[in-house]
Amino acid sequence: MALVDLIMPKLGESIMEATILKWHKQPGDSVSLDETVLEIATDKVDSEVPSTSAGVIEEILWKVNDVVPIGSVIARIRTGAAETVTSTPSTPPAPPVQQAVVVDSKPTPAPQTRQVVPQQTQTNRFYSPLVLNIAASEGVSMSELESVPGTGNEGRVTKKDILQYVAQRQLRPAAELNTNNLPAPVEMRVPISQIAPDLSPAPTVNGNTEVMEMDRMRKLIADHMVRSKQTSPHVTSFTEADVTNLVMWREKCKKEFEKRERTKITFTPLFIEAIVRCIKKFPLINSSLDGYNIHIKKDINIGMATALPSGNLIVPVIKNADQLNLVGLTKQVNQLADAARNGKLKADDTQGGTFTLTNVGTFGSLMGTPIINQPQVAILAVGAIKKRPVVVETPAGDSIAIRHMMYLSMSYDHRIVDGSLGATFLTAVAKELENFDPERDF
Repeated sequence: MALVDLIMPKLGESIMEATILKWHKQPGDSVSLDETVLEIATDKVDSEVPSTSAGVIEEILWKVNDVVPIGSVIARIRTGAAETVTSTPSTPPAPPVQQAVVVDSKPTPAPQTRQVVPQQTQTNRFYSPLVLNIAASEGVSMSELESVPGTGNEGRVTKKDILQYVAQRQLRPAAELNTNNLPAPVEMRVPISQIAPDLSPAPTVNGNTEVMEMDRMRKLIADHMVRSKQTSPHVTSFTEADVTNLVMWREKCKKEFEKRERTKITFTPLFIEAIVRCIKKFPLINSSLDGYNIHIKKDINIGMATALPSGNLIVPVIKNADQLNLVGLTKQVNQLADAARNGKLKADDTQGGTFTLTNVGTFGSLMGTPIINQPQVAILAVGAIKKRPVVVETPAGDSIAIRHMMYLSMSYDHRIVDGSLGATFLTAVAKELENFDPERDF
């Protein structure tokens, strides 16, 4: 008999940990190859973890709601093989810093195993790679990090703990940030008089008030939005576009398009097509920031904000959108939107976005001020298309005509994108839409 380790799989380039939602198998249950063992969730998407071997569940190492670093052993399966093996997913192995959790999940006295713990921690306390990355980006030293109270499994510091600490840390005078002057870690806590507004006493609840806890996805969205505002100085520019030609072309072609391509054409792929053309003219919009280094992305991966039946929001990504024609864009948009609404998105479907489009007009809004989807530097919102009387310039002079008008707004990170670039890019997108060829084929 042999024990096979079931490893938390790598679910995307930027995902460093996952939360266990549900175990489908318990110790003693038999499991076949590729059968679902548990469900997990990241800040991007939910997913299922299949068994990498056939056998019997010998041991489960993590509980429901535990946050588990990628690469950690989450369960052990007893098989009929003659030797002990470690079964790993097809994805690349986790880096050494992620393997440190194996020591914490099953301590052993062997000194060779303890040496796996990253030297920079200089402590037996485990920190996930995500927490370490946030601490490094916010300038939190290791000695300071050791004083942060943890609410996770066995007192570990979670993403929520470090973000809350950073927010509180910014409220203190600069002199207090020198941890060498503090006699004990407990003094790292913020005095009650300096607590941020979001930690103020809870409002009084009377008989006419319903208290409803956020679901898991809404909590993740809330954390993501707050962090984006704390990270990027947002600026929003506005413009409007006469999209009459685009509207009339779609109305004329939509039945033939659906008959030929067996999928409906919406305005979204038309908007994405215009955005891609403008990104090629202004590549700095398609970038991210790492400290003082600007990373300009060569791939153009467009995220599209999609509303779920639950009311939550998710952003599937169209990879290499610049390499797709209108038919290809349309099929990608529809497939990803359907997968999102039916809970069928894969982890990779929400990874790698370089620019995001959100259609606030779907719900009747004329315009909006969207929040940047980190680590991107810009997000464009399109509003509802409305008929309005506008002044039209003609060779015979100006006239008033009924046109299909739409507002566009773009929020951008002012650390990288100045107002001139942001406004110029937004205007270019509007011009692309206005100059849409009503005689084009699809």
